[in-house]
Amino acid sequence: MTTLKSFQAEIEQISHDKHLQAIKDAREAHAAAELAKHHGKLPPKKEAVIEEKHEADEAHDEQPEATLEELRARLASALLRGHGEVLIPLGAHPSPASSYNPTNPPETPTPTTGNALSPSDLTSALDRLRQACAALNAELNEMYRIDPTESDLPGPYGCWLVRLTPRGVEEIMEVRVAVVGNVDAGKSTTLGVLTRGGLDDGRGKARVALFRHPHEIETGRTSSVGGEILGFSPSGQPVIPSQHADTTDPHGHPLAAAKREKLGWEEICKRAAKVISFIDLAGHESGCAPDYVMLMVGGNAGLIGMSKEHLGVALALNVPIAVCVTKASEHVRTSLTAQIDMTPPNILEQTVNMLVKVLRSPGCRRIPVFVDTAQQAVDCARLLGKPIGGPAGTAQLCPIFMVSNVTGHNLPMLRTFLNVLPSSQSDDKYVVDAPFEFQISDVFSVPFVGTVVSGVITSGTVHANDAVLLGPDSVGQFMPTAVKTIQRKRASVNSGEAGQSVSGETVRGHGDGPAPREHDPAEIPGDDALRGDPISLDHPSGLIRTGDRSKVVFEFLSHTEFIKEGQLILLREAKTKVLGVVTRILG
Repeated sequence: MTTLKSFQAEIEQISHDKHLQAIKDAREAHAAAELAKHHGKLPPKKEAVIEEKHEADEAHDEQPEATLEELRARLASALLRGHGEVLIPLGAHPSPASSYNPTNPPETPTPTTGNALSPSDLTSALDRLRQACAALNAELNEMYRIDPTESDLPGPYGCWLVRLTPRGVEEIMEVRVAVVGNVDAGKSTTLGVLTRGGLDDGRGKARVALFRHPHEIETGRTSSVGGEILGFSPSGQPVIPSQHADTTDPHGHPLAAAKREKLGWEEICKRAAKVISFIDLAGHESGCAPDYVMLMVGGNAGLIGMSKEHLGVALALNVPIAVCVTKASEHVRTSLTAQIDMTPPNILEQTVNMLVKVLRSPGCRRIPVFVDTAQQAVDCARLLGKPIGGPAGTAQLCPIFMVSNVTGHNLPMLRTFLNVLPSSQSDDKYVVDAPFEFQISDVFSVPFVGTVVSGVITSGTVHANDAVLLGPDSVGQFMPTAVKTIQRKRASVNSGEAGQSVSGETVRGHGDGPAPREHDPAEIPGDDALRGDPISLDHPSGLIRTGDRSKVVFEFLSHTEFIKEGQLILLREAKTKVLGVVTRILG
């Protein structure tokens, strides 16, 4: 396993270096194209510095000597970097490395991060922060606050979320989460409860609204990739139908209020400042590479089947992982609950022990954190995907939510976690000031409209009626086309930028039409380059065995692919998997 860890670290470093170089080259090419377009009369360009940023750098503890204008300027800068939201910890917090790392011995006094504040200082800091938020038309929401009587630290501390109110759909933050797991793990039911706001009845009532085909309703199993969104308002509240709020009857029993009625995507986007896009995958041979992965594990079945496959793919592609153990009620409240929550305590304990063992294994290197408080939910969201220590110094947190869709146990903690997950647009891999590049995930033929493509903008920006190149096709060519209209979350927008998932209506272009925007003809792969991209799946020795490391030359035999240096490659033949990185394109 030592070889596996070192190999994963090596290819991740290669991918990171290649990505930074690609960003630099793309920005230089974009600047040259803009300069040529304006005949060399552009204003001087400011140098952009690419550097790693840690969440600790985003903590803006209140400084008494700072004026209100300085505080407002710092807050505006943080909101700009965070694309409209920022988490602000105030006070001296316990160090995450000591709080969540079980390998570290307990220390006295408890290691802390941040500046210690007295209760009066914290109150004053919050008053000044509210004034700065009011000047920026932003909302200030308390995520959690711990008083000295509730902890071993001498002063109070807490975390507050500052979120801007968007002026339109274009400014809504988006987080893409793939919901994966084995068949019958409760993926669709959990999404139905999260997005509709009501509880399940234990017989599939919550998942019915998510099904897209009649046979899915009949069998109760998802057979197609579905999409659902969960919106959060500027105040941090989930945007759900008001009549579907979790309530109880006069006897204290939870009501299964999930119904077929739901808010439209357009209405959700009007009321939301942040949107969580769920990709509901069928529990069969299918996969996805989004910003985050939510692995669903049935408490009665454990980590079996496709759950292990999805976990392996997410680990290989270095996608942050959160785990939800479903059908796990806090305790048996009524005889009805005993019949519905089908996981006996001893089986649930076996599932949890097996899950913890797998996550702590050398191949995963994850630190499991069972989330029961708002502080744990916020900390896990802030630190998800970032190394905090461990035996090799590379271990990452993996939050585990023990939820019940019938009783509603731990669902508020899961919503809090999703509410503060960082937006994907804040990642360095999405560069706005670069040539436009769009990764197509689906193609639709809409009657009376034409061809519609959907996917994620990986770099640059696009506006309606922009001319672009579409490809490669079956012979490796790019054809000119134009983006007629653009929609985001089923709402029409005028433009899209890197990091956003959009759909657009395309119009077939003509050879004598306008040149595609933001592209130099020398940058577009031609026949020679595409004959070099697909490379032969052969090895000098004829085969690669488990544990082997080798530099391999590949070729796509059936069709061409758009490949860039630094991309991770995951191959699979039966139970054999190959992980690597593209180091060079042979032209």
